[in-house]
Amino acid sequence: MFKKLSILFGLLLGLLGNAQNEALFNQATEAYNNGEYEKAIQAYDSILQSKEHSAALYYNLGNAYYKLNQIPESIYYYEKSLLLNPDDQEVKTNLAYAQNMTLDAIDTLPQTGFSRIYKSITSRLTFDQWAYASILCMALFILLYIVFYYNRYSTKKRFAFIGSLIALFLCVVFIIFASIELNSYNTYNPAIIFADEVAISSEPNTTSDEVFVLHSGTKVNVLESLNNYVRIRLSDGKTGWMPEKDLKILKQF
Repeated sequence: MFKKLSILFGLLLGLLGNAQNEALFNQATEAYNNGEYEKAIQAYDSILQSKEHSAALYYNLGNAYYKLNQIPESIYYYEKSLLLNPDDQEVKTNLAYAQNMTLDAIDTLPQTGFSRIYKSITSRLTFDQWAYASILCMALFILLYIVFYYNRYSTKKRFAFIGSLIALFLCVVFIIFASIELNSYNTYNPAIIFADEVAISSEPNTTSDEVFVLHSGTKVNVLESLNNYVRIRLSDGKTGWMPEKDLKILKQF
């Protein structure tokens, strides 16, 4: 009896929390439409503190910070929105506007023809979506093999056998794509620099040589951390060390 009451109480709290967050979201949207951007940010932050997040919430936060000319914050939240919904063209457009207001112009290393082709294919779905697709193909393989095994007509048996082989092949391909995307996700740890200017050094200490300088709003990939320093890589392949406090990791939800 007590267990049932606890479950019911938990469900009621969840419904109450969702209703409160929806009300906060509407208040924030109204404040944004009225030009009260700081008030909107406070309401959106209240939703985040309740452990609720979404691509739309991060997108709206990015817009509010952009209106306040706080570019690093706007880029940070646009990028977080894209992590949850990578195909949103509206977010990409606004992100491009914000990035044009940063100081650092960093090129991207060119990809080879084969690398560009397979990346364009594997990145169409996330690693879990590729995994689900492989499971569906395996189920289809089993179903078609059963049809092949029990069917008495040679024509149907032939089609079922060929179909089962195709399903099995696609299952293996999708598993490979899932592993590629999972590895890419695990090795990609993006962050946004928030310091106005930060010197990137060759080693994780204050006495090493300066390699180059970066400014707020620049996106980097964090490779490792050591003694309150992180080693970063830029899209053009340059690497170096910087203080961990001067950036924010994007995958921290």
